[in-house]
Amino acid sequence: MLPEETAKLCLPHPCTLNSKSRCHGDPCSMSLIANCSQLSWEASNAITKSPLSAFSAILISYKVSSVHPPPSLSSSPFLVSQLKVLQISQSTSASPPSSIPMKGFLFAILACSFLNIASAGSFYQDFDIIWGDGRAKILDNGRLLTLSLDKTSGSGFQSKNEYLFGKIDMQVKLVPGNSAGTVTAYYLSSQGPTHDEIDFEFLGNLSGDPYTLHTNVFAQGKGNREMQFKLWFDPTKDFHTYSILWNPRHVIFMVDGTPIRDFKNLESRGIAFPKNQPMRIYSSLWNADDWATRGGTIKTDWSNAPFLASYRNFNSDACVTSSSSTNCASDAATIKSGWWNQELDFTGRKRMKWVQQNYMIYNYCTDSKRFPQGLPPECSLD
Repeated sequence: MLPEETAKLCLPHPCTLNSKSRCHGDPCSMSLIANCSQLSWEASNAITKSPLSAFSAILISYKVSSVHPPPSLSSSPFLVSQLKVLQISQSTSASPPSSIPMKGFLFAILACSFLNIASAGSFYQDFDIIWGDGRAKILDNGRLLTLSLDKTSGSGFQSKNEYLFGKIDMQVKLVPGNSAGTVTAYYLSSQGPTHDEIDFEFLGNLSGDPYTLHTNVFAQGKGNREMQFKLWFDPTKDFHTYSILWNPRHVIFMVDGTPIRDFKNLESRGIAFPKNQPMRIYSSLWNADDWATRGGTIKTDWSNAPFLASYRNFNSDACVTSSSSTNCASDAATIKSGWWNQELDFTGRKRMKWVQQNYMIYNYCTDSKRFPQGLPPECSLD
């Protein structure tokens, strides 16, 4: 299980070696990074999803204290934090950059063997339900997954595979009606106190008020990079696609094909970037009424329970960690197309600017009160 320092992050809910909580992961998975030979990659097309999360330490402690999955799940790894999805449509996808600085991240990549998998299979094939005592269900022959929350417990699932770079999409329909106090988290995360993470979190609200979409990026255990948005549609009426494009240069969050955030690799300026830790996909529905809606002043109305979130049409075009000898591609340095080199073109940047000007309600890069000693360095470089 995880070291004791990770347990400290998860207070007030204690982590024990036998407790199944968001604090815990499976360190054995990290052995995939050792004793491997050469790594290469295969180009793919398109772009899609991303996740969101809440304010780091606060979010983690409340998430953990709200979950309480049964001890029988203690053998399944479960992580910290959240994530959201975005999709970049053909019109926003850009021509690949002329070159990619491979030096900075190849040291982390040379270790492992990967298999490129384009997956649009069933939830039975791609995911495991890891907590909720029957509150999470896979339906319609594997084409639909639902999470539910009542006063006793929420529920959650994780991907069977771990991914290191790729494009991920998921269609989600959020909790309808009075969802105040609830959080639907969708995210990528690795394991351990220096974990990487890409978060989408949907913070519920009173009936008629819009959801808050919370995004965050962790690299080497450091987060505090929150951006929050209101959506330009009602995410409870129908399914919408939330996507992440994650390559060595960018983490791009998208909603229904519209980019809303681009976290760039600025390692050359001393800023950490998630690049060498494989991550699983996680999603959960849980109670966080101490902070989620209007700073915790609006509590969950349990007369509306059970609360229900629905998922369908998962798609991944990504490099999956594999024990096989098949590499993800023949030579990463020579790839000139696909998600490996994908970034926003002029149209994509214009659409993202429109979202940020009209729907962004919080940006850590403008919160000087939160950072009295100076804003994070990437805020002046991005």
